[in-house]
Amino acid sequence: MELSNKTALVTGGGTGIGRAVSLALAKKGAAVAVGYARSQADAEQTVRLILDEGGTAIAVRADVARDEDVRAMVRTAADRFGAIDLLVNNAGITRHIPMDDLESATEDVWDELFDVNVKGMFYCARAVAPYMKQRRQGAIVNIGSIAGRTGTGSSLPYAVSKAAVHGLTMSLARALAPYIRVNCVAPGAVATRWWAGREEQMKQLAPNLLLERIAAPEDIAALVISVLEQEAMTGQIITADSGQTL
Repeated sequence: MELSNKTALVTGGGTGIGRAVSLALAKKGAAVAVGYARSQADAEQTVRLILDEGGTAIAVRADVARDEDVRAMVRTAADRFGAIDLLVNNAGITRHIPMDDLESATEDVWDELFDVNVKGMFYCARAVAPYMKQRRQGAIVNIGSIAGRTGTGSSLPYAVSKAAVHGLTMSLARALAPYIRVNCVAPGAVATRWWAGREEQMKQLAPNLLLERIAAPEDIAALVISVLEQEAMTGQIITADSGQTL
């Protein structure tokens, strides 16, 4: 799919992978709606970076865990740009809990992570689907994680939520075919603010990876762009982890 003159919605688009994806889409000529929940200043900065390069972008607030917020965000983007052709479901949260600390994986933690990481992605996909079906084309990329494959990560509920994202990807690919393609990019360690306070741990991990480097947000963004452009692929989970899971 040619991305120029398309309209994209990127949730969690103000920082990290989301910002890198938003900037990459804009460079491809897409108009970008930068979704955010709490990071308004970051989202507005992302928009300014796009506008300064001659691109088109707006910032739109929504708590993706709330269906009414999502529908309002999608309407705002569609009204502003006239359509929604692309969705990158990037918004996600975690809690840092040792894997063997089962008591700290409380009901509130489970609900919070699943509301944002899983239900939020479903809400966004459901809200954009009518716009894509109307144009008989569309592409969605969910941001998963190798935690969903390995069962380990920042916490047990987080790993399970990302496994659910991988399953959601396959189910949506079936539900939204033939006009909407749905795929998932599953990164390993990426140098984002999620490592804040754990920078030393990140540095220690890098030499143990096959490629001996932690991925940059731009690495993941480049893969997301490729997946959005690839018209012969749907329902796939693509890993980018510097060989971490081999």
